[in-house]
Amino acid sequence: MATDEETPLLVENPPSTPTLNHKRDVHILCWAFLLIFLAYGATQNLESTINSEGDIGTVSLGILYSSFTLFSVLASLVVRKLGSKNALILGTTGYWLFIAANLKPTWYTMVPASLYLGFAASIIWVAQGTYLTSTAHSHANDYNVHEGTVIGKFNGEFWGMFASHQLVGNLVTLAMLRDEKGGSTSGTTLLFIVFLCSMTLGTVLMCFLSKRNGKEEGLQDSRVTFSSSVVSLLKAMLNLLLDIRIILIIPLIAYSGLQQAFVWAEYTKHIVKPTLGERGVGGAMAVYGVFDAICSLAAGRLTFGLSSITIIVSGGALIQIIVLLWLLLGYSVAGGVLGTIYPLLIGALWGIGDGVLNTQLSALIGILFKHDLEGAFAQLKLWQSASIAVVFFISSSISLQTMVIILLAALCVSVAGFLFLTLKVEKAFSFRAS
Repeated sequence: MATDEETPLLVENPPSTPTLNHKRDVHILCWAFLLIFLAYGATQNLESTINSEGDIGTVSLGILYSSFTLFSVLASLVVRKLGSKNALILGTTGYWLFIAANLKPTWYTMVPASLYLGFAASIIWVAQGTYLTSTAHSHANDYNVHEGTVIGKFNGEFWGMFASHQLVGNLVTLAMLRDEKGGSTSGTTLLFIVFLCSMTLGTVLMCFLSKRNGKEEGLQDSRVTFSSSVVSLLKAMLNLLLDIRIILIIPLIAYSGLQQAFVWAEYTKHIVKPTLGERGVGGAMAVYGVFDAICSLAAGRLTFGLSSITIIVSGGALIQIIVLLWLLLGYSVAGGVLGTIYPLLIGALWGIGDGVLNTQLSALIGILFKHDLEGAFAQLKLWQSASIAVVFFISSSISLQTMVIILLAALCVSVAGFLFLTLKVEKAFSFRAS
């Protein structure tokens, strides 16, 4: 039986030929994403408040995630052509442009930047999933370590580091922004310049990533035309959609997007702002980020295969069900100490659930679809971004209670499909494979 720790006995016979430093690449990837997304995450949290005229901020985010959804269809093709490392570097340019557009936020700057970021985001996230999982596979093969354990640990480290961007980015925002008389905010220009510098450093870091093997780096026959590649990609995506395993995972993927968008669009507006005010949004999101990061690291350490993923996801789902039932049946805006504690407690519990979903979905896909990582991670981002876009477009038209009911129903359906997959379907696949 595989152990969770990489003991010396498992590294007794190291490879005879020089290999890539896989852990070094994971560390670089983690730091690069932290530097990029501490800037983007904090900016996204501010869009509905600093760019409120004409709802340009909220509409831009809706356009962004709609574009993300559309381009996710072709993202795996771009990653295969460019290679995962080059695709990661290309993906950072969209985030840089979006932050730059916020220096002069108009419809003529925000809409094009949002459209391009949708393309860039689809590329960077498919490349991230492909690169991290292929790195885990290579590490497991080189050092004879249990593959599921390595995938879990690498995903836990990445998502733990990534989740901390909410803490760091929001603390930077709190330190640099000042509320002025009349409800205006000062310091935004300097804040965005600092964010641009952070993103630039993250992009430079990605240049130091190692390239993976020829297959993963997209070294394909140059005689293959773009049109034939697109046809091949569409066939591959259709075949993947005919796989019962991806069909059963899609509801959970969609819910993971819904619950992320709930934090950005509903939690800050309806739960945090009425009691803590606009300045409290940064602090509440920092608490959310801390618990998200801690849970991501812990969940990654505890992951060693499908059985552990089943238990961890079930625990995270139970926590979010409790929060949703609380919001639906017993929550009300309170004053005094409770008015401060309740929003922070909800943020902490929701961060735990998000940390579970991020690490376990990536690990699950890496284990089940190792022969088509690009296509599988493209499906992940396609359904996630589609559900996020839906929330941004409908959030202004429905109440908090209605959104909670939608989330509760989606969570129940998605968990049922997930449990059927892990307890029944995957056992059948494993039996046939053996």
